[in-house]
Amino acid sequence: MSAANIHAAARPIHGHGDLDNATASYLLKRVADKDQAAFVTIHRAMGRRVFAYAMRLLGDHEQAEEVVSDTMFEVWKNPQRFDGLSRFSTWVIGIARHRALDRMRSPTRMIDGAAVEIDDALPDDGPSLEEGVAAQQREGSVRNCMDKLSDVHRECLHLVFYEGAPLVEVASMQGCPENTVKTRLFHARQKIRNCLRLMMISEGHNRPKVVHHA
Repeated sequence: MSAANIHAAARPIHGHGDLDNATASYLLKRVADKDQAAFVTIHRAMGRRVFAYAMRLLGDHEQAEEVVSDTMFEVWKNPQRFDGLSRFSTWVIGIARHRALDRMRSPTRMIDGAAVEIDDALPDDGPSLEEGVAAQQREGSVRNCMDKLSDVHRECLHLVFYEGAPLVEVASMQGCPENTVKTRLFHARQKIRNCLRLMMISEGHNRPKVVHHA
């Protein structure tokens, strides 16, 4: 079965869900025996998530679809590569990351891999932004602000707050120390917060009240 055929067969039932490692391992064993029904179950659980992740990095619908196709084809070809040491969803997103980066490696889209170290203790700068992001993730204002982040900061925020990936797994994906992930999250949160504030001001939400004196 080709990558195109696999993606076309599963595309109509894209969904959003999650598979625990035990269930995923069982399905992958069936996939190793070329059980297409088991593969479709995996595609249903992960297809939309991979697409959302690729869109967040690439910002292009067609390329994101290609990343889904390539990622799912890799799962179909090599199900035995899942070792169970990380969450199944993290393993799949890791495959998608490599496929997305292949499309980003151009002079204008190189990810800056420079690591910035900070102390373990990050300052508490107010209400948790992740709560706001989770609650407003479908709103255009948050999406627009996330699109303004650098590729590496946008990916980091997506993995932690949308995929729920542990910091240690994000660090492994991005090839950096865990403290660097904390740094990136800190700066991403600050940029999102500032962006949202500027948008509110531009829309008139923070205009000073005019007091009319008698």
